[in-house]
Amino acid sequence: MNTIKSDQCEMEVVMSDLIMPKGTAVWLIENTALTFEQIARFCNLHILEVQALADDQISTGMIGVDPISMGQLTQDEIDRCTQNPNAHLVKSADKFPELKKRVSKKKYIPLLKRQERPDAIAWLIKFYPDMSDTVIASLISATKNTVASIREKAQSRMGEFNPRDPVLLGFCSQIELDTAIDAYKKAKNEK
Repeated sequence: MNTIKSDQCEMEVVMSDLIMPKGTAVWLIENTALTFEQIARFCNLHILEVQALADDQISTGMIGVDPISMGQLTQDEIDRCTQNPNAHLVKSADKFPELKKRVSKKKYIPLLKRQERPDAIAWLIKFYPDMSDTVIASLISATKNTVASIREKAQSRMGEFNPRDPVLLGFCSQIELDTAIDAYKKAKNEK
């Protein structure tokens, strides 16, 4: 709850954490015997909005959202408040796990930076000649064919390449490079 203070009045602002408060209100109106005041308080709507939703003045064609299936209410809580019109609905604890952020494996590299990609590949081949093409390709966001052609010196612009550190060029982080180098050294020692 946030409180907004001004010279004339103090107003309490309650932010609804329901997914679709009006849709939830429509469902509660259609499927329960709760009072408009209970529904308004739970959905953080004005009682006149709930009345308008019930009279189909503002909800024409609006589909109700079931708060039970969404995990926002339980049937027991609805039954408890139906029996006592002065009781307030209490939102259920969220039973849905927090969503994981999608992690993109390939990051966007601007067009001007892409011209420096062969320099980063050449640097890795120069200092870590036995590092696999797959590891280099994934580290620099290149194709295995590109790495192989630079390794075999089959590129048409081979004389123009200037081996430079891929971290300084911005193709990977130092942590990613260190992890690849550690894996390279571990594989080399196992041979």
